[in-house]
Amino acid sequence: MSTQVTVKNGNLDVALKRFKQKVARDGVPSECRKREAYDKPGVRRREAKKQGIKNSRKRNKMMNRD
Repeated sequence: MSTQVTVKNGNLDVALKRFKQKVARDGVPSECRKREAYDKPGVRRREAKKQGIKNSRKRNKMMNRD
């Protein structure tokens, strides 16, 4: 589960950018934020419900746009 990026022509900036993209795609930063502090189950449910409402509003907005 290690993320590896090769450095081509000594270009470290591009390699670092690709590494950050790969790590973000794997969900490492969000997982760290989630595990930073304990959330009570009720708080987790409330947040999930808020996200669901937000996502459904986005979907409705996109569907009505056409």
